[in-house]
Amino acid sequence: MLRPLYPLFAIALLGLPSCTLIQPKQGESPSQPTATKSPAVNLPADNEDIVKVVDQVGPAVVRINASRNVGQADPFFERPQERVERGTGSGFIFDSQGLILTNAHVVDQADQVFVVLKDGQQFQGEVLGTDPLTDLAVVKIKAQDLPVAKLGDSANLLPGQWAIAIGNPLGLNNTVTVGIISATGRSSAAIGSPDQRVDFIQTDAAINPGNSGGPLLDLRGEVIGVNTAIISGAQGLGFAIPVAVAKRIAEQLITSGQAQHAYLGIQMANLSPELRERLQERQPDISLPDGKGVLVMQIVPDSPAEQAGLKAGDLITKIDDALIKDSEQVQKVVEGMVPGNSLKIEVQRKNNKRVLQAKVGELKPSSFKEQKE
Repeated sequence: MLRPLYPLFAIALLGLPSCTLIQPKQGESPSQPTATKSPAVNLPADNEDIVKVVDQVGPAVVRINASRNVGQADPFFERPQERVERGTGSGFIFDSQGLILTNAHVVDQADQVFVVLKDGQQFQGEVLGTDPLTDLAVVKIKAQDLPVAKLGDSANLLPGQWAIAIGNPLGLNNTVTVGIISATGRSSAAIGSPDQRVDFIQTDAAINPGNSGGPLLDLRGEVIGVNTAIISGAQGLGFAIPVAVAKRIAEQLITSGQAQHAYLGIQMANLSPELRERLQERQPDISLPDGKGVLVMQIVPDSPAEQAGLKAGDLITKIDDALIKDSEQVQKVVEGMVPGNSLKIEVQRKNNKRVLQAKVGELKPSSFKEQKE
């Protein structure tokens, strides 16, 4: 039988003791080689912090198995046959009474949800609510005294900070990946998810299918984001929902089963010189206002914007006396409003200034894909 050959460097990796030959002093007889003990492994400070975080938070990270029955036509049967679709994602316990944060798409339309803890315990989960606009959901299991991941703060994150992701990518439970925060405030439009309302945290910590819903952590072991998105075809780019958004949405889902989102009902674009040129080429008779701002491209019928008197071609320059630079700023202002509150919107219309009052409405789930802000 052939035995595997170990290269010399493998001895150190395997932790085998190294040997040092002790030379006899003058007048002494030679002695047997004496084995010296290997020094204790000393990790760099950052590595020690990461190991502590994983040890602390790992037990609070769960695997979520979701399934749903899907009708399927079968020419050999008079009645439609059903097949079961199954999916796996991640989540984390943020309350010891069994409350779990995950992504909405992990449990969307699921007929059954099972939560598996790191120690192998399995519980049936109840979906308290989902919010497609932020891709967040809260699941509850009947258990107590559970390990908890502490929710931190995402307000002052800086590119270059360490970021740790824990989840179940490709079905591999409790996988840890490490990187940095690559950027903050990535708009949903910038990453190709225009139907969502989130300014994402970008990270180069590896995030793969199955990581969805798992926590993004800082070196204190606090959750700074909920991992959610990878760009198809990209390498080394992942995105997370800031924990500030997750806290706000989770509270609403626990209380009422749904989240509230304010909306105006406009489609808009930043009025750049390039856009101005393209619009005037397509519509030579169009009258565009001078200056920079956010151009209203289209108004949703019977929306708060239409009721306030906004029109396609208006250039939004101010909201509540704050200068508006881009469409992401408008979206952020509206998202921070409570439905029913009013906004003062200053626009340029054919080079004339107008000030309009708009009462923001509530975006209903059935209208998510039809109405944009």
